[in-house]
Amino acid sequence: MTSSTSAATGPPVAPVAGPPVAPVAGSEYRPGVCNIGPAEIARRRRAGHIGVLVTVVLLVALAALHVPPLARLLVALPAAGAASGYLQAVLRFCAGFAARGIFNFDQLGQSEQVADPGAHARDRSRANQILLASLGIGIAVGVVAVILPL
Repeated sequence: MTSSTSAATGPPVAPVAGPPVAPVAGSEYRPGVCNIGPAEIARRRRAGHIGVLVTVVLLVALAALHVPPLARLLVALPAAGAASGYLQAVLRFCAGFAARGIFNFDQLGQSEQVADPGAHARDRSRANQILLASLGIGIAVGVVAVILPL
């Protein structure tokens, strides 16, 4: 397990399989481990908050409309979005940036290219893990919404 350089930025995370890679000079970028800084982390946390709000509002609306229980599975979509935002914030890793081969530890909107193809591959692997975890969480929330006696 790799330990974090600052306990205040979040818990340590396990790196994606592959040989150890030194951080890019002048940044905190670590392939498959950390590709965003404080401003981007805050943005993903806000996305998580919004996703939770949308999930709750949608569930309340569906219950108020007395839709069939199976229709409440729709809450899986915003729940997966919320999970994605929170996972990316906690892991300090943006799946979208990984797909595009970029990272950002500066102000919002500023990014740098990942030059090493091996590093980009590790980033994509971590992005896929986040995607699958988010989908799993969203589906679990949707199933709970279906079985709730509303």
